Amino acid sequence: MDERRAIRRLKGGEPAGLEELVQAHQVRAVRVAYLICRDRPLAEDVVQSAFVKAYEKIETFDEERSFGPWFMKMVVNDATKAASRRERTTRYEGGSPDALLEDPGTGSHELLEKIEERRRVWAALEKLPPAQRAAIVQRYYLGMSEAEMAGGDGSPPGTIKWRLHAARRRLSKLLRPQLREEPVPIVSKDATEGGGDRG
Repeated sequence: MDERRAIRRLKGGEPAGLEELVQAHQVRAVRVAYLICRDRPLAEDVVQSAFVKAYEKIETFDEERSFGPWFMKMVVNDATKAASRRERTTRYEGGSPDALLEDPGTGSHELLEKIEERRRVWAALEKLPPAQRAAIVQRYYLGMSEAEMAGGDGSPPGTIKWRLHAARRRLSKLLRPQLREEPVPIVSKDATEGGGDRG
């Protein structure tokens, strides 16, 4: 797709320009929104609204820039707000991100090997507050720099650094192998060999 041509068409009032941008960016945008919202229909709604917003603001978009990062910032911001609203009113009931996270080019054998790790990461991610979850998605899934993240939602760089630090620390704790499981009873060697004289 010629992104600049699509944007020029959109600015010229041709809906086909928006269709091209949707085809190019929708799948990744829904994955990003889903990682933050943890709800497929909500993620799709967020992305649909973001495309409408992009259409409304396209006149202000600088054609020399790349559309993707500009659009993804809108998706991340809207998904974070939606997730915050949702978590104030309801609890997540379950679901798996595997279908949305998988790379279409990855073989089924590789997917099976990674599925357990993905579930552990997913379980840890969903325990983060939406803003911290969004920071992790932006930094490690979208590959955005801290400066880009700060520019995207108007937060000071210090706030972004704090969110990332807090999120990484929490994730590290959540993903660390569980050391405190069932306590192992201490049994003497004599007892295990039947050498104890009880009774």
